[in-house]
Amino acid sequence: MTTKNDDAAAELLIREVDEELKQEQLQVLWKKHGNLLVAAVTALVLGVAGWQAWKAWDTSQRAKAGDAFSAAMTSLQQGKRDEALAQLGKVATEGTAGYQVLADFKLADLKLASGDREGAIALFERVAVGKGDEIYRDMARLKVAYLQLDGGDPAAVSASVAQLAVETSPWRHSAREIQALAAVKAGDVAAAEELFRKLADDPAAPQGVRARAAEMLNAGGKAKG
Repeated sequence: MTTKNDDAAAELLIREVDEELKQEQLQVLWKKHGNLLVAAVTALVLGVAGWQAWKAWDTSQRAKAGDAFSAAMTSLQQGKRDEALAQLGKVATEGTAGYQVLADFKLADLKLASGDREGAIALFERVAVGKGDEIYRDMARLKVAYLQLDGGDPAAVSASVAQLAVETSPWRHSAREIQALAAVKAGDVAAAEELFRKLADDPAAPQGVRARAAEMLNAGGKAKG
């Protein structure tokens, strides 16, 4: 019985000594690295706080840009074209990236509607080389190419959309349609017919693209006849 009590007491003493050693080690480590630990924790807290602050600011900026774009659309609906142009111009230069793209697209459409083709091309080109999402940059490149078909160099127009005409591109059908039209402009009937036929027979092509391709083939056949 005494042996068991002695063993228990010894075990308890060992645990107490072990805890004391751990405390001493922690104190030594704290004295040695405490400042670094405080700095690391502070940096972490500030980093999280900064991220939360940035998220709040970003949300606020997006909301402001959205309100400004909506106000411009309202002005257009009310027939206040000059006011809408000024509002869209401000969004295009001061808004968040997404709304800048939307504003530039709308401004380009308005310029095109008023007969300012070169002004529209300049705005689409700005989107094409900007920092917006790739899908919008590529869409702008297609719009530029379509507009440059009228009066532009057919070979240059076709080359400008070559990367968008590859099989993996989501814009391949529109790009190939532009290349077919460029071939027509260049007088290369054989190349145009081949491109239009592929588009007309492509089940993956949008219905509108297939229909236009079929019309062009039909028109070409009648012209030959």
